[in-house]
Amino acid sequence: MNILDIIQKKQKKQELTKEEIEYFITGYTNGNIADYQASALLMAIFLNGMSDREITDLTLAMAYSGEVIDLSSLGTVVDKHSTGGVGDKVTLILMPIVAMLGIPVAKMSGRGLGFTGGTVDKLESIPGYKTQISVEEFISNVKKIGISLIGQSLNLAPADKKIYALRDATSCVQSIPLIASSIMSKKIASGANKIVLDVTCGDGAFMKTRQEAEELSDKMIQIGKLANKETVCVITDMNEPLGYSVGNNLEVIEAIEALKGNIREDVKKVVLALGAEMLRLAGKGENIQKNKELIEQTIQSGMALEKFKQLVQNQGGDISYIENTSKFEKSEYIVPIVLPEMQKQENARKVISLSAEAIGKASCSAGAGRQKKEDSIDMTAGIVLNKKVGDYVKSGDILAYLHTNKKEKIDEIQQQILKAYELG
Repeated sequence: MNILDIIQKKQKKQELTKEEIEYFITGYTNGNIADYQASALLMAIFLNGMSDREITDLTLAMAYSGEVIDLSSLGTVVDKHSTGGVGDKVTLILMPIVAMLGIPVAKMSGRGLGFTGGTVDKLESIPGYKTQISVEEFISNVKKIGISLIGQSLNLAPADKKIYALRDATSCVQSIPLIASSIMSKKIASGANKIVLDVTCGDGAFMKTRQEAEELSDKMIQIGKLANKETVCVITDMNEPLGYSVGNNLEVIEAIEALKGNIREDVKKVVLALGAEMLRLAGKGENIQKNKELIEQTIQSGMALEKFKQLVQNQGGDISYIENTSKFEKSEYIVPIVLPEMQKQENARKVISLSAEAIGKASCSAGAGRQKKEDSIDMTAGIVLNKKVGDYVKSGDILAYLHTNKKEKIDEIQQQILKAYELG
């Protein structure tokens, strides 16, 4: 068996065997297969696709290319993962809720890259919070208080890390077989029994159309079945940012407000939809509507906020920031973005679209995001939206507030934000 034969086989649109896929993953992970050979195979996959069986074999080979966490001592663990978006602070809100309802939460999250945010960055904006802890402490925390949220610090799915970097460099990111296997390999390696996936769809997501989101969902559900991991996908809207805050400590503040009961309607819909499925998979109730009602009651009771405080304190965070969010550090410049003068004959106009991608990129320019994994980010930077789709606006209204420490970029970012709004 050799890599040239495998490349040629896929170029001819033929199915690869399980052994050929494992040979490629093992060889590329340990350095015996060169980047240029791997990129040739990935391009052939990008152009010619893969069968469901091939995608599953690729997923499992990547999942077992490094460490695999054993969470069996915790019982049924239901993991939640989002395919990425702008303003997505759902994990911070939802996971304390499900932990409060008796589902063990042992979740590893990633950092943000480009215009999409990462849960680990948001958690690290809470002074003192430790996202890098040992597996033993991670599992011990879950046994002790029912929840632990950490970064992916272990050698989980190393093949996926190498392949993702190569896909990025060779414009092979937008491939459903490669996206599905990337997501599911990390979930399988993370040790969960069951998985709920938030497949974001629209302007600010990988999947731009409903059809693409459904195709990706079908592939991941199929992988889950073949890997014996019950998987549910919920397709959610990412045409405009989720909630009102985009940026690390700004999103933490919004999440705390949500756990106090002041939850934005679009955020609530996603939290309820995902949470209801998590409760069902954990055996806590088959009726989705009743599960949603239970989640709302848990928020309104204040119990979920207490669980979030417990999580923060248990991992070294300063809960005084949770109790008084005004303590969070602020950007030096907080600039209102004002709608310019409109024509005299026009009165109020309606916001008919708000580009999630444009707002995400503007937030990134402000300092809230990174272009490379090793880039540092400004925890205080970001955008707080004052007007969203469906709102009416007139000249002089404040559309948003820009938070940044980059004085020299304020004018440029202001124009980015204004262009993100479409009025009609």
